[in-house]
Amino acid sequence: MKQGRQETADARPSGVLDGVPAALAPQGPTGGNERGTRARVARLILEHGPITAAALGERLGLTPAAVRRHLDALLAEGMIEPRTARPRGQRGRGRPAKLFAITDAGRSAFEHAYDDLAGSALRFLAERIGKHAVTEFARSQVAGLVERLAPAMREVPVEQRVRMLAQALSADGYAASSSQAQSGGEQLCQHHCPVAHVAAEFPELCEAETEAFARLLGTPVQRLATIAHGDGVCTTHVSPHALAVRNKQARRPDADI
Repeated sequence: MKQGRQETADARPSGVLDGVPAALAPQGPTGGNERGTRARVARLILEHGPITAAALGERLGLTPAAVRRHLDALLAEGMIEPRTARPRGQRGRGRPAKLFAITDAGRSAFEHAYDDLAGSALRFLAERIGKHAVTEFARSQVAGLVERLAPAMREVPVEQRVRMLAQALSADGYAASSSQAQSGGEQLCQHHCPVAHVAAEFPELCEAETEAFARLLGTPVQRLATIAHGDGVCTTHVSPHALAVRNKQARRPDADI
């Protein structure tokens, strides 16, 4: 069984294990186990950080010593950085909790191994056919998301659709979450973007994705920030007024996404 698992791992793209480059892990006699565990630590920080060492240990079933070993290695590589938790209300005399967050270098390490190939292909389309071809390609890429989610979206109340979209995006590797916005409405946050490097050159990818979100949610949305433009998170705002109007329309028998 061990040999079979090793063969499966070796069949993956070079330098990648469990979605994390092998550079995140040390080499040596225990490199296999260390690599897999460190990959899990790094991915958990990416998806749920900033996060404490204690929370990492609980989620992964690791001892404090094991967590500290992996965190120290990731810190040394510049993949993560320490932060101090903001105090909420009255705190005791103890030291404030230390959190660990992914760095730009750490996020870049998660980028898809074929960014260069994808960028070259899109440049070829733009040069040989025109920029409209890139836009059509981008829309075709997100069409599957709309087709997959639209039927399910029709079956849930409008106010639950942002959360459903976040769950679907997380399943696709975007580490997404939804929350109430302080200014009203909701925010959809994507903490990871597998195509960020390509989208930085071809914003049509982000534009097509935003259009798809609007179609699925049945309301206009506004993209406030993107990882491709150097922001830490891709943030999309959904207007509370638009949701309310859409909720009334959804009650009509002829309403549809």
